[in-house]
Amino acid sequence: MKKFIRRTAVLSAALAFSATALAAYPDKPIKLLVHFPAGSSTDVIARTLAQGAGEVLGQPIVIHNKPGADGSIAAQEAQRSAPDGYTLFIATNSPMSGVPVIRKKAPYDPVNDFTPITDIGRYSFFLYTRAETPGNNLQEFVDYAKKNPGTLTYGSGNITGLLSFAHVANANKLEILNVPYKGEPPGITDMLGGHIDAMVATSGTGMPHVQTGKFKVHATVLPKRSLNAPDVPTMAEAGIENFPIAPWLGLFGPAGMPADVVAKVNEAFTKAMEDPKVKEFMTAQDFMLTPSTPEALSDLVKEQLESHRTLLRITNLAGTID
Repeated sequence: MKKFIRRTAVLSAALAFSATALAAYPDKPIKLLVHFPAGSSTDVIARTLAQGAGEVLGQPIVIHNKPGADGSIAAQEAQRSAPDGYTLFIATNSPMSGVPVIRKKAPYDPVNDFTPITDIGRYSFFLYTRAETPGNNLQEFVDYAKKNPGTLTYGSGNITGLLSFAHVANANKLEILNVPYKGEPPGITDMLGGHIDAMVATSGTGMPHVQTGKFKVHATVLPKRSLNAPDVPTMAEAGIENFPIAPWLGLFGPAGMPADVVAKVNEAFTKAMEDPKVKEFMTAQDFMLTPSTPEALSDLVKEQLESHRTLLRITNLAGTID
């Protein structure tokens, strides 16, 4: 009789847990971690999609800005959170495929410590030089750099900028000094002041200075030409073959999220990305939306990790940051 009572109690507890687990998700607000400050381009993208996805889910998605350490601060908070779907993480390639490779000791495993939900899109990064820097296109710039080793400098305000220029330099065996910055704005300021010669940066920070004639733009790192800068060639078109850097944005949760919750969140964000007004807004931001399955995002992370490891090994940058 006691065994029967004990078994009944265990069964009742299990059924109660199942009922809780199967309760309609979501039944409270959702936290969305963003590893950039409020007002940044990624923050604006996240808020736009959070509003649309929240309307689909019937609960608000609240932005929590956690900038710093190339996104690893926000990533670690997401990693430690409960996998119940109430903490999500919108992340660029920096914390997910850059930090784990370039840091001496990675603070997390991007493949096993997170649940991929959906790809979000691609940023428009461009390679800029000062107007006074020799070369009216990328090939002419490369030719000048080859003939004048060690005389040119490039700034890097993020991992994407660093890896992109490192690949250009390595592919052409160039001797160009890297000057690291804490973000793009100080690098752009130094470039305007003539302290560095070139930089790979986003359209928002660099293109205004192209329009005023202070910068030249030579190529985009996107696989296709930007809709907002259709005359600017891709890296491949400019002569840099097999360009491995994809400045992407994806949506993740902690490892172990239930499949049905992942499916709901994926559907909600996909619907938000398919909204015509959202598409129009993102195009104006020079951001290419690329919604996907969770499996496709997982493959992207693994692919980018491998390409980053290869590039960093070749350029001796792997494990160079504490």
